[in-house]
Amino acid sequence: MIINALRSPRRLAAAAVFSIVAVSALGFAATNTVPASYAGDGSGTVSGYTISNIHYNLNATNPATADSVVFDISPAVPAGGTVEISFDGGATWPATCGTGGTITCTFSTPQSIGAGFTSLRVVAAQ
Repeated sequence: MIINALRSPRRLAAAAVFSIVAVSALGFAATNTVPASYAGDGSGTVSGYTISNIHYNLNATNPATADSVVFDISPAVPAGGTVEISFDGGATWPATCGTGGTITCTFSTPQSIGAGFTSLRVVAAQ
């Protein structure tokens, strides 16, 4: 009796439709292509920069403030690289800096040379 129920025309038609859909999906999936790509993980040495010849350009009206800082950096930072400076340990980054072997960092407003200049921190990246 159970075998007769499985052989009914409706069940056979449903099984045939299911089989066609399954085979079609498998054939479609087999035609997918994935472009070649790269991925990876690793480590390498990060070498630092050498900063020298630091020069503070004092403001002509108030020499207790500086308008800019100029310094040499080795190796030179190429165009498209980034240079930032801070005088308070990285709390603020008040200047716009260029790239190259001699870096000029200009302040939007003159910076007080007093207690605010506790250190010169230079961050550079190619």
